[in-house]
Amino acid sequence: MSSMEEACVPEGVLQPLLIASDLSYSLEDCLKYLLESSKTDSGRSDLASKAILPYILRLLQLLPSRHYLNLSLKVLRNLCAGEASNQNSFVDHGGSAIVSDLLAEKTKPTEEEDFETVRFGLQVLANVVLFGEEKRQRDVWLRFFPERFLSIAKIRRLETSDPLCMILYTCFDGCSELASQLCTSDGLTIVAETIRTSSSVGSVDDYWLKLLVSRICVEDHCFPQLFSKLYNKDAEDETRFTSEQAFLLRMVSDIANERIGKVSIPKDTTSSVLGLFKKSVDVFNFASSERSELPTGSTIVDVMGYSLVIIRDACAGGSLEELKKDNKDSVDTVELLLSSGLIDLLLDLLRKLDPPTTIKRALNQSPTSSSSSLNPCPYRGFRRDIVSVIGNCAYRRKEVQDEIRERDGLFLMLQQCVTDDDNPFLREWGLWCVRNLLEGNPENQQVVAELEIQGSADVPQLREIRLRVEIDPKTSRPKLVNDT
Repeated sequence: MSSMEEACVPEGVLQPLLIASDLSYSLEDCLKYLLESSKTDSGRSDLASKAILPYILRLLQLLPSRHYLNLSLKVLRNLCAGEASNQNSFVDHGGSAIVSDLLAEKTKPTEEEDFETVRFGLQVLANVVLFGEEKRQRDVWLRFFPERFLSIAKIRRLETSDPLCMILYTCFDGCSELASQLCTSDGLTIVAETIRTSSSVGSVDDYWLKLLVSRICVEDHCFPQLFSKLYNKDAEDETRFTSEQAFLLRMVSDIANERIGKVSIPKDTTSSVLGLFKKSVDVFNFASSERSELPTGSTIVDVMGYSLVIIRDACAGGSLEELKKDNKDSVDTVELLLSSGLIDLLLDLLRKLDPPTTIKRALNQSPTSSSSSLNPCPYRGFRRDIVSVIGNCAYRRKEVQDEIRERDGLFLMLQQCVTDDDNPFLREWGLWCVRNLLEGNPENQQVVAELEIQGSADVPQLREIRLRVEIDPKTSRPKLVNDT
């Protein structure tokens, strides 16, 4: 530290720090000593008893050098890590305002040290609010929401985005009033910017952002509004999806899959996702094919695929009778989707796809050939995902079982009980689907039995789900029975 810079530090600020570190010569060495001491619980507790935090805050206002700013912020960060007395001292001495003013000058950083200043400042705030009292969370929130948070969220660096998401999630999770503010237009704009950052420099597994998206989109009802925030403002047509929207859907898909049975995706979210799926189907050119698994790198294909996977997991909640035990008057997610024409749409898509490769080979067609009137799967697994949605919807729901029979879909679904090069696990999902279509439905069992007796369908896979065809001695008609 130059003698000119040291001269900027009043004796009343310098001496308590030197005494606390048992040093009497250099402020820089003093700060380095405090930084090391504050890395342990006992060290933080000891420094808290010496009440040095207000003097560190004062240094932030006095030292112009970025090097000393960053060093002071790191000491402050450590002091506030799990030490309640230091956290309270930070709030009582206006720490949020001091850090806010400091970061206001750094929200358009041009050099690496500027990025570090923002990062260290956010880490200080994160330690103040993490596991903290609502008072501390409110103090930080009032100083930074929305303008300061937004300007920081626009920095395309994971090093700043991650602690920002930690602060947002902790405040959201700890105070219902702050949670409601984050779900406003201003709050969702901030979250959208963090998604843009992770989409460009991070991943769908960014821990704090994933927690934030889980609360906002999977446990709460803000997915449609957040998705809209990620449209390209300059685009005239909202069917032109953005890579950030595909990224959000991928993240929601991962969360929904990880938490099946633990949370139910809100019905308005699922309805919105179905709308996105329909849009993507309407504008996609099915003559083309990515021939790769999700994510494909094609925005529209990824929107289509992840929307379908979210719908599959949203429909995996059990039978209608099970869901209505607790709330007899509710309309469950599957009923809502069915009323929007989901089954008709999925059957229509299946009919327009090339047959599975096993069936192609049986017909002496090349596995890579495609009829001019049929389309390839837009990505590997598309057919399987359609079948899985139908299978989940048909689980102990007679209205779905009947609708598929009435739409001449039983034979089509039997054709999905085969292996397919472009759809891993199609056979397993196909068997699950057929089992659900036949369970407790004599009409469907009769149709399938007649198809097998007539030779219209060769379905030895029925034996794998413990069913076989036999002739009823009373009626002389074929029927499916359990093969035990």
